[in-house]
Amino acid sequence: MKKIINYFLQGLLYIVPISATIFVVIYTLNKIADILPIKNSILSLVVFFALVTAIGMIGSRLIASPFNALFQKILKKAPLLKTIYSSIKDLMNTFFGNKKGFDQAVLVKIYDNSSIERFGFITSEDLSSLNIDSGKVLVYIPHSLTFSGNVFLVEKKNLTHIDTPSRDIMKLIVSAGVSEIEN
Repeated sequence: MKKIINYFLQGLLYIVPISATIFVVIYTLNKIADILPIKNSILSLVVFFALVTAIGMIGSRLIASPFNALFQKILKKAPLLKTIYSSIKDLMNTFFGNKKGFDQAVLVKIYDNSSIERFGFITSEDLSSLNIDSGKVLVYIPHSLTFSGNVFLVEKKNLTHIDTPSRDIMKLIVSAGVSEIEN
């Protein structure tokens, strides 16, 4: 019964946003057709697109920009807050933005005389700005049951690349090995 309820709630998570968006689009198109003497549905769609685009442009200039400028001023006056904010922002961009930082999953050999290895993700191979030997890379090793982790400088010889999607490896790590990797 618990599984059925979970599937039902998961279904709602998929259906409600899509349904609400479709409803708003259809409702708005009907209102545009009522207000303007437009009987052509393609023309209504063009007017709707132009209206939404204009609202987005105005909103980004009148709402987002002033708040962003104020927030940047606050961050300049609070260096610790700026460090925390920029770190979190970079991490979010790594997960959800254009900069995919966890796309190379690896196994990291911890000790030379041991068979223990940890899952990790190469985050930087170019360490020239740090004046560090080119035989090393930066590897992020996340902790289980949390989203924290550590960054280590690792020799390339101690890495084994994994041919599994990074999202599956991350899910496996965060779940402490309970999640299964999908094939």
